[in-house]
Amino acid sequence: MVDIDEREERLERFLAEEGYEAVWFARPNAFAWLTGGDNWVDASADMGDAAAGYLGDGEWTVVTNNIEAERLTAEELPAELSMSVAADDWYESSLGQSVAARSPTPAAADFDVPRLESVDPTRLRLRLGEDDLAAYRDLGREVALAVETVCRELQPEDTEHEVAAGLRISLAGRNIDAPVVLVGGGERAPEYRHPTPTDAALGEYALVIVTARRGGLHASCTRTVAFDPPEWLAERHRAAQRVETRALAATREAAGRDDGTAGDVFAAIREAYAEEGYDGEWREHHQGGATGYAGREWFAAPDSDAPVASEAAYAWNPTVRGAKSEDTAYVTDDAVEVLTDSGRWPTETVEADGLALQRPAILEN
Repeated sequence: MVDIDEREERLERFLAEEGYEAVWFARPNAFAWLTGGDNWVDASADMGDAAAGYLGDGEWTVVTNNIEAERLTAEELPAELSMSVAADDWYESSLGQSVAARSPTPAAADFDVPRLESVDPTRLRLRLGEDDLAAYRDLGREVALAVETVCRELQPEDTEHEVAAGLRISLAGRNIDAPVVLVGGGERAPEYRHPTPTDAALGEYALVIVTARRGGLHASCTRTVAFDPPEWLAERHRAAQRVETRALAATREAAGRDDGTAGDVFAAIREAYAEEGYDGEWREHHQGGATGYAGREWFAAPDSDAPVASEAAYAWNPTVRGAKSEDTAYVTDDAVEVLTDSGRWPTETVEADGLALQRPAILEN
């Protein structure tokens, strides 16, 4: 359930600061943030089939085509919000043209609209409201349960494809879809940082990685299952855990400052890798970043000036060749709450820079 009053307050400030008369959102994650509903038919498309617009003073409008108007009104738009829905015949104009014909100016949009400027909605939605956090807690726990249910049943002879199919079914049963499902067995996980599933058997161990989505919110987590693991796995897994915990501690510290940036956190990550004996390992894979209404709102990189906001979600995902540590966490300037925690997976305490967290252990099947 979207807190409409809270969304209006943010958008009113945005319009006032930028001097706009309206702002429009058609990308699926932004539409979901604004309305709580989905505007897509093709889940792989960058842009949905409807645009939600805020015109100030509590006035909302959705523009779409005649195919989707009735369904969106009945199933996707919040009943408590009086949103007018305008539709053009699908063959008459593009979504951008339909919005341009109805929008006051000056205005901005997160997709191409004639005469309108461009807006990046990340800064509007990075800080989570109370409604977002409540939904995120539910999503995070259910994602962890779905993934861990599959992981507990894994066997060495299972193929990566079979495991990926099981993960998607387990998530779908909870009304959760998964833009990212990666499964790496003992042969491929040490070779590839993004082990897209193949027909290879799991063998010695498995890395199971998902980014899952419901209501526009994204939750990422990784779990490791061992059968007859290589000698190095436990040590590398522990190193990745410590790097991730350092990243979360640095995120908390940066969130408590007005000028904290992704570059500050990345510097702590690089230092953590070096202290673990893996200097330069960060070059082999991105380290994650802010999440929420996108798989990653931004990815951290050296010298990145992306803002680290308090009351926002982060998913750091350090890797140490063949091992990975990743969960989604809600970070304020004085606390870190792991959201993808089922309470049913074996854990071990990891401490770094004054932060102590329970991190997922390797499950031995």
